[in-house]
Amino acid sequence: MNFPFYIAKRYLFARKSHNAINIISLISIGGVAVGTMALIVVLSVFNGFDNLVQSLFNSFNPDLLVTIKEGKAFVPDRSLLIQLKQTEGVEDYAEVLEDKALLKYDERQTIAIIKGVDKNYGNISGVDSMMRQGEFVLEKGTDYYAVVGEGIAYFLNISLDVRIGYRPPLSVYVPRRIKSISFNPERAINRRYITPNGMFSIEQDFDSKYIFVPLEFSRDLFGYSSEVTSIEVKLSDYSKYEQVQKQIQELFGTGFEVKNRFQQNQIFYKTMETEKWIIFLILVFILAVASFNVIGSLTMLILEKKSDIGVLTSLGADMSVIKKVFLTEGWLITVIGAFIGLIAGLLLCWVQIKYKIIGLPSSGSFVIDSYPVAVQWNDVFVIIFAVLLIGYFAAWYPIRFVTRKFITPGEITVY
Repeated sequence: MNFPFYIAKRYLFARKSHNAINIISLISIGGVAVGTMALIVVLSVFNGFDNLVQSLFNSFNPDLLVTIKEGKAFVPDRSLLIQLKQTEGVEDYAEVLEDKALLKYDERQTIAIIKGVDKNYGNISGVDSMMRQGEFVLEKGTDYYAVVGEGIAYFLNISLDVRIGYRPPLSVYVPRRIKSISFNPERAINRRYITPNGMFSIEQDFDSKYIFVPLEFSRDLFGYSSEVTSIEVKLSDYSKYEQVQKQIQELFGTGFEVKNRFQQNQIFYKTMETEKWIIFLILVFILAVASFNVIGSLTMLILEKKSDIGVLTSLGADMSVIKKVFLTEGWLITVIGAFIGLIAGLLLCWVQIKYKIIGLPSSGSFVIDSYPVAVQWNDVFVIIFAVLLIGYFAAWYPIRFVTRKFITPGEITVY
């Protein structure tokens, strides 16, 4: 058996002459355990919310988005669309034309983004699974319908109650795309009417901005004939998006830009990642403060065991061996605390995932009713590494300075 480890283990579990040392050692183990558990639980909950928000975003944003670099709209080349459909890894695509417009319903009005989509849109998007009321149906025969965001519906007081016999149409206003300026409002503004048929709820930023309409309705509204503002692509396997993205970029050429999910919401994803690691650093700092108990415990232990150090020295142990004993002691405190915290943290995460015991205060008004949890093992490894690193320095400090100040080979007395 390793000699420093054997002595350190005896020191850790043996009764000391001063009970304060035992108490401080237990507090040190408890502090490391609580800190480790907090790191695992908090980061796992953060990962849960991150995955939830990403899933909500992905139900609205496509796997790949093709847009023109210069200008707002473009006429899609039908031969390119055929090749796009035949590209390996592409499941389907949809043509989209979107722009801002003024909405008016009764006496209320607001600015929103009109998103005109073709009939394929239901195959590439998950918006139909986020419906609060009604259904995601934009056309019935020759009639056009709108699906509005929950925020817009709330602001305009749009009711989709089936018990209401008559539902007034939604008025949509946009400036005409004409070169000359007209002082006649009827000539300067396009006005169209459409009946709300459904309400979706994804995320506040989307719910308060977007309204879905048929592609032909949006073209008529904005004064286009066959133009689109983007082509949204769904992949059969998103894990291979880099290869497919490169192929589509080569297909459309340098005049177009092909964005993946991350690039479509680059600021959001970077912000979420930054927030996560800021939280991690704050908790690590709290854990480092808690580790001062390890410094106090080892300092008192070194002073108490001066006679033992003398005995070990007389038996042939040099100061490097003595230091290894107390360094191992500090590591044992950290390792035991980290192990207890790891088990407790993973157990709490499992209980929350399995039984959802901690609910959200806004239960019923959100897409979930309990805190989401997602354990990522790379986070666990980083946490354990950070805890052990903090434990090493917490043990190294008293050994490096206390032994130099209070214990030197010439001053050791053997009792």
